[in-house]
Amino acid sequence: MTNNKSNMLPIVVMFLLFFMIAFVTNLCNPMAVIRPEKVAKIAELKELISTSKCTVLVDFRGLTVAQDTELRRKMREAGVHYSVVKNTLLRIAAQEAGIEGLEPVLEQNTAIAVSPEDPVAVAKVVCEFAKTNDKLKVKVGILDGKVISAEEVKAVASLPPKEVLIAKVLGSMQAPISGFVNVLQGTIRNVVYALDAVRKAKESA
Repeated sequence: MTNNKSNMLPIVVMFLLFFMIAFVTNLCNPMAVIRPEKVAKIAELKELISTSKCTVLVDFRGLTVAQDTELRRKMREAGVHYSVVKNTLLRIAAQEAGIEGLEPVLEQNTAIAVSPEDPVAVAKVVCEFAKTNDKLKVKVGILDGKVISAEEVKAVASLPPKEVLIAKVLGSMQAPISGFVNVLQGTIRNVVYALDAVRKAKESA
């Protein structure tokens, strides 16, 4: 009987060692315990926030079905991708994309609005909708891979849309050089005003 116990001891030790190695491996690599469909969703989110010119994270708690439908319609019209996301999956996607600073806001309900081309469009749609629907709250934004505050998202929303900027530049080409300079000065002035608004908001916080 004693011999049998002695023979079993190495097997038990090996089993425990194998279990510990597997546990540590999964702990160090969260993706190892995520189902394939979730891995695909993480890859999709990573692609969205990595290639987007601007991404806005919002809390939509309290919106009615009608309000949510209207918001989604406005997003589609502006060419903005809008979807509800799981905080856990977005956290992993952000980590893989090298985006830092989202962790504090990844709680409660989260939806993302993503614009692949025009950073102003997505910020403008969200902020204008929030003016008349106070249940929609801006959490943060991601601009060219960097996390920006809700106030900075509002500052971006105050800038002219890309199409307006292009039209102004094209129009100024047909005018004297002074007209082109005025367009540039006006655009720079808008950016300065927007950044100043962010500075004042941070100082008063």
